[in-house]
Amino acid sequence: KVPYKETIKGKTNIQGKYKKQSGGRGQFGDCWIDIEPLPRGTGFEFADKIVGGVIPQQYRPAVEKGIVEAAAKGVLAGYPVVDFKISLVDGSYHTVDSSEMAFKIAGSMAFQKGVMQCQPVLLEPIVNINIEVPDEYMGDVIGDLNSRRGRVLGMDTSGSGQVIKGQVPLAEILKYAPDLRSMTSGRGNFTFTHSHYEEVPAYIAEKIIAEHKKDKEEE
Repeated sequence: KVPYKETIKGKTNIQGKYKKQSGGRGQFGDCWIDIEPLPRGTGFEFADKIVGGVIPQQYRPAVEKGIVEAAAKGVLAGYPVVDFKISLVDGSYHTVDSSEMAFKIAGSMAFQKGVMQCQPVLLEPIVNINIEVPDEYMGDVIGDLNSRRGRVLGMDTSGSGQVIKGQVPLAEILKYAPDLRSMTSGRGNFTFTHSHYEEVPAYIAEKIIAEHKKDKEEE
């Protein structure tokens, strides 16, 4: 399975409000958060910007916890959401009905709704690949690499032929070994290492999201 990730390109200000009344004591948590993107590879930041105690100190970490848990589960296709900043800016509480649990749920609700307003996208791992092939198979192997959304970055000569250096999405080379063998009559070799994450093209992202929806419905 390819370790996709999710991230956002836009920003928003959104409310998460959890209110439940069931006999006796109710549940109440209410928060407003700003969500904005961070540069690729930054991870996650949380800023507490509450003034005047509109949410008491003891409940604020629960909002963050709800967001972290929701981010780990993903919003678009079940993959972790990365590279975003949350600012907790406002909210309200109830002296009797508020609890950490209620604020955790409110944080999670705000995040899930908010991400969908922030142009969410899927990210995929890109690998550096070195393919060693005899000269006569060069053209075929390069053509095939291009058809896998790969790009050739350079060439080297090796004892027995050429080394093609390139980058390609991990998703496109999951079954590369047998394919390369058959293209090169068993004489090609390759190695790869992780490079970075890039946005998944929309037409591919749509398929991944649709598959995730289908899996969820079948659960």
